[in-house]
Amino acid sequence: MSQVLVEETWELEDLIENLVTEDDEPVDNFISEKQQRLLTETLYSSWKPSQAEESSDAPRQFLTAANVGVFFSVHAPPLVPDVFISLDVSAPADLHAKSGRSYLVWEFGKVPDVTVEIVSNRKGGELDHKLRDYARIGVKYYVVFDPMRQLSDDVLRVYEPGLASRYFLRQDYNLPNMELSLTLWQGKFENTEAEWLRWCDKDGEMLPTPDEKTEKAENRALEAEKRAELLAAELSKLGVNPKQF
Repeated sequence: MSQVLVEETWELEDLIENLVTEDDEPVDNFISEKQQRLLTETLYSSWKPSQAEESSDAPRQFLTAANVGVFFSVHAPPLVPDVFISLDVSAPADLHAKSGRSYLVWEFGKVPDVTVEIVSNRKGGELDHKLRDYARIGVKYYVVFDPMRQLSDDVLRVYEPGLASRYFLRQDYNLPNMELSLTLWQGKFENTEAEWLRWCDKDGEMLPTPDEKTEKAENRALEAEKRAELLAAELSKLGVNPKQF
């Protein structure tokens, strides 16, 4: 390795070590924190994105996280989306290392594919500087969820790239290249009734949370048990001992 390359590597490592990856300041309210968890947990429990190459049988990797800094440059502060998704990457092996604590674009080799911002006040810049910043670094889809209509009457907006590093507003809530879409769902999550932002798969079916998957499995088990009891009762009427089967 040349002396120049060694010096550049050391310089980059020094810059990474000096990055402010955590500011230890509370930034969210309870409902936003729940919404972030709903989005990330549902993806990890229920989403299976298709392989980019059909020849591969291995599950396609992805990384989703909430409130983790996305560093596009060591010389600029990070963007910190409420939620992001990045396909074909996985979490760093060492999450304690400085380079593994945040999403360093040069380490992952790409920017996130989706960023989601949850509006809680009018000071976040979701429809101005954040809109420009995510478009500038090349994020494919930028989602703004405004449950309290702080910025406009539009509760949900989905943007995708247009010309000259600018976004244009989609007329639907689909994310075609991700095989995902979004929907608004009125219901109860973690004992809180609200209008929630939920993911749907490529067929438009809402992705279940871990609790919903458990409940569905339990209901199927109960239905199977009831069917077995009815069958046993019918066999008994015919003079057949069900235990023989």
